[in-house]
Amino acid sequence: MKKLVESSRFKINILLMLMTVFCFSLSAFRYYISDTKVFLFLNWNLFLAWIPLLLSSFVLAFNIKSKISLLFIIIVWILFFPNSPYILTDLFHLRARNDIPIWYDLVVILSYAWTGLICGFISLNDIEKRLSDYGRKNRINGVIVFFLFMSSFGVYLGRFLRWNSWDVLNNPFGLFSDIVVRLIYPMEYTKTWGVTVLMGLMLNFMYFTFKWAGTNDEKKIQPENKSLNGLEQF
Repeated sequence: MKKLVESSRFKINILLMLMTVFCFSLSAFRYYISDTKVFLFLNWNLFLAWIPLLLSSFVLAFNIKSKISLLFIIIVWILFFPNSPYILTDLFHLRARNDIPIWYDLVVILSYAWTGLICGFISLNDIEKRLSDYGRKNRINGVIVFFLFMSSFGVYLGRFLRWNSWDVLNNPFGLFSDIVVRLIYPMEYTKTWGVTVLMGLMLNFMYFTFKWAGTNDEKKIQPENKSLNGLEQF
């Protein structure tokens, strides 16, 4: 129990839950003051952003190694993963309103966007760790880059075409049609690929910064621990 509480993952999960409560408190207070439901939809968006993290946590917690089971979970995970960075695009809703200062609304949206993005990045890192058991590091990095560009394409589908993860079951043919036509005639849908490429690049920069910053911290700690061990032996 002590090891669990002291583990970095436990601390991160607690922090994410506190961040989620903070987000909900901001929107609840806004609703109480203004008596409008303008940003209550952010709670649903954040719930969807948690699903990829729950799936990846399940994979690690139960040490899922069966290729068939892992493939199925990753497919489901891919469908929900775009919900994590999607909240960034809710900044489109930011504008001056008479009932609440715009700076408060900015804090509300950014809080939800940051929490959702961190949920997504941690879940992506979980998937990367599991996939590392089945391939070389460079290939896995390529897969991760591909996932992030797929995610940005999913964000486009959600923000501009109003598709969501559930439509894979609710209206698969309509969703498939919108995707295929953009793949066959890319030059007729420059907005689609402009959003996908630019947001994909942004997400890649953000994710690898997030990932490598943590790696550098670990590398700094290890030499210190070695030197301490040497002093103890001395």
